Amino acid sequence: MSQYTSFPEPMEDQNPFQDPAVAQHSSSTGYATLDLYNPFDKPAGPPPPYEAASPPPPPAPAQTPPSRTTPTETRNYGSYNSQPVVNAATSELQRRQEELEKKAQDLERRERELQSHSLGPGATRQHNWPPLPSFCPVGPCFYQDINVEISQRFQRIVSIMYYFWLFCAFTLCFNLISSLAYFCTDTSTGSGFGLSILWALLFTPCSFVCWYRPVYKAFRSDSSFNFFFFFFIFFAQVGVFIIMTIGIPNSGFSGWIVSLAALSRSKAVGVIMIINAICFSAQTAMGIVLLKKVHSMYRQTEASFQKAQAEFATGVMSNQAVRQAAASAAQGAFTAPQ
Repeated sequence: MSQYTSFPEPMEDQNPFQDPAVAQHSSSTGYATLDLYNPFDKPAGPPPPYEAASPPPPPAPAQTPPSRTTPTETRNYGSYNSQPVVNAATSELQRRQEELEKKAQDLERRERELQSHSLGPGATRQHNWPPLPSFCPVGPCFYQDINVEISQRFQRIVSIMYYFWLFCAFTLCFNLISSLAYFCTDTSTGSGFGLSILWALLFTPCSFVCWYRPVYKAFRSDSSFNFFFFFFIFFAQVGVFIIMTIGIPNSGFSGWIVSLAALSRSKAVGVIMIINAICFSAQTAMGIVLLKKVHSMYRQTEASFQKAQAEFATGVMSNQAVRQAAASAAQGAFTAPQ
């Protein structure tokens, strides 16, 4: 072991082929290979057979990637967040364009109808309400056309108020019939039947003139004075609706008190009057709801109490009779003896 671990002397000549391990392998024929074969030597036997090296494994065939079909849909090569913004802007522009087209069509229709109803320059439109037959000696008193005179924004509420007025007129007529039926079963209720006729003849035209026409003109011309006049009158009308619903005896209203009293006398008459009391109750509830509805829409307009005062002053001073009376009073005060 020391001969492999100790370094030889520098002058010592050693032959590495004299190593016993090398000599043993070189003299053995079992380890003969092509590298140890020398064709110029004359050995006793044939040369050792050639041992060919095993061929390398064939390379694996290259796998071709699957073919991709080109999609038919369009690709967005921009950012992912730009497309929703563009779509939202496009939809907003389309919506505004549709609104402008609707307003233009509405203005064109209203202008065409106004021209068709006009009689000439400076002429007023012909009255068309109430729609009376031509042979009637009394003609219409007002011009009314919700689709022409009222803007599209307020047409619904004005139409509802008109149908509510029709319902009130129907309820008063039905009240007259129920009072007549009650008078037939009890002749002591003649005063109530007479008052029911009075209320039908009085409240039907007065309600149209006092609270429906003001709300119609208020929404037609954005009149603050008509708004406040409507609120004052219609609030009193709701109070009358409550009295109608209660049905005080001999008041001319077939409310709940009178209806329940009539039910003990005649079931048929009592049922008719109870139906009338239900109509009065629905009328009261609808009146309260419509009062709040009109007030909420009034707040969306430019009406105000100051404008109502200005409109009232302008309307009073523009009246010919008022101006003549004021001029006469001023002239009398000036010519009075000092």
